[in-house]
Amino acid sequence: MIAAGGALAATAVGTPVWAATPERKLGYAIVGLGGYGLGVIIPQFKNCQHSKLVALVSGDPAKAKRVAAEYGVPESGIYDYKSYDKLKDNPDVDVIYICLPVFMHAEYTVRGAAAGKHILCEKPMALSSAECETMIAACKKAGKKLMIGYRCHFEPYNLEAIRRARAGEIGKLRYFRSEHGFTAGGPSSWRLKKAMSGGGSLMDIGIYALQAARYMTGEEPVAVYAKETTDRSDPRFREVEDMIEFQLEFPSGVIGSCMSMYSANQNHILLMGDKGRIELEPGTSYAGQRLWVGNGRSNEITPPPGPGATQWAGQLDHMSKCVIDNREPIVPGEEGLRDMRIIEAIYKSAREQKRIVL
Repeated sequence: MIAAGGALAATAVGTPVWAATPERKLGYAIVGLGGYGLGVIIPQFKNCQHSKLVALVSGDPAKAKRVAAEYGVPESGIYDYKSYDKLKDNPDVDVIYICLPVFMHAEYTVRGAAAGKHILCEKPMALSSAECETMIAACKKAGKKLMIGYRCHFEPYNLEAIRRARAGEIGKLRYFRSEHGFTAGGPSSWRLKKAMSGGGSLMDIGIYALQAARYMTGEEPVAVYAKETTDRSDPRFREVEDMIEFQLEFPSGVIGSCMSMYSANQNHILLMGDKGRIELEPGTSYAGQRLWVGNGRSNEITPPPGPGATQWAGQLDHMSKCVIDNREPIVPGEEGLRDMRIIEAIYKSAREQKRIVL
């Protein structure tokens, strides 16, 4: 990517944008106590230098009380979806982190900004580029920051791969490849309901391959070509796609070849240059990343530490520092909008079976 990728490249070799200073910790309200909000994000606050948990928004009052007690959130910091707008009256809340199904992102971003809070929203940003534009406009109108939860921008292995690619360690980049997928569960999951998810594997896990293509190359694609392969007799895929492969054409001549799938487990990133390769497998998992640079897998690299104790702590603290220092996040709402516009073009290409110019 040009804007966000440039920011990543600069931080890898210059003064880090996340350099720590002893300001107060900003208060976060976590919206949605599902697998990600409760299972992944909330436990990360103990690793943060500039961020703390002060409020919860959940439709399950018993669960919210239980989580609040465990993590030291006062009962006055518990909200449900009807009382969500009352966050405006809580001065301890600086940032709202939206960890909800995709179809709820736009509404809760707009309402959160109207409540006078900065917004960190999970990816994909929304169901459509039109919704993304509405979210951006709402935050701008309220004078609040909007950041999208692209955690890999704070993950050490990805940052090191970007740095080495930019430094020319594999020569001129010619080809990029990434496959991202997992085996989807039963058909009752919200991710398999198009009205709630916006699409299938591309929206959920394929966005990692798309993002990686953009931040690894540092370019924006100029055209896409896509093909979908879905077994509609599988009850999981009555509404959304299983496999979708898409080719991205970049201005420099680099070709990106990506695959997204809900019927196989894979997590892989490969950059091929005229003098070698950079490979990550897994590339964007929660843990266990491995990185090789050179020819083949003989030269495994252990990167320096990332911006935070974990990629999530780095992400949370980056948002907090942007608020404290009045800077734009490296992954603002516009970054989510770019991805959504490309995703819409990928779906159109697969539907019409033709190359789409961006």
